[in-house]
Amino acid sequence: MAHTAGASLRLGVDEAKLAAVWEYRTSPLYTERERVALDFAIAAASQPNGVTDELFTEVKRHWSEGEIVEITAVVSLFGFMNRWNDTMATPLEEEPIEVGERVLAASGWTAGKHGT
Repeated sequence: MAHTAGASLRLGVDEAKLAAVWEYRTSPLYTERERVALDFAIAAASQPNGVTDELFTEVKRHWSEGEIVEITAVVSLFGFMNRWNDTMATPLEEEPIEVGERVLAASGWTAGKHGT
């Protein structure tokens, strides 16, 4: 999560918006399109997979087929990487730790076993 948060900031996501990610469903900082993408990402990452026909229909209202493939690819890749890094207790680098502590800690984020 801290790596993604850092990348989001580098790509221009406002720090206040990133800090509000856990309230994305109600935050005025998020568009309906973004809310649908985040709902889809959470459902796709769930075990068992939580993507319903209704959710997929909603996603298709906001995103093209190519964009849906890209969102799914990112969710899948990060699912693999998160499981790998959590199992191996891979240490975080300085930048993701700093971003996590600055932006995500208020929502309960800690480096945990990944702290250096």
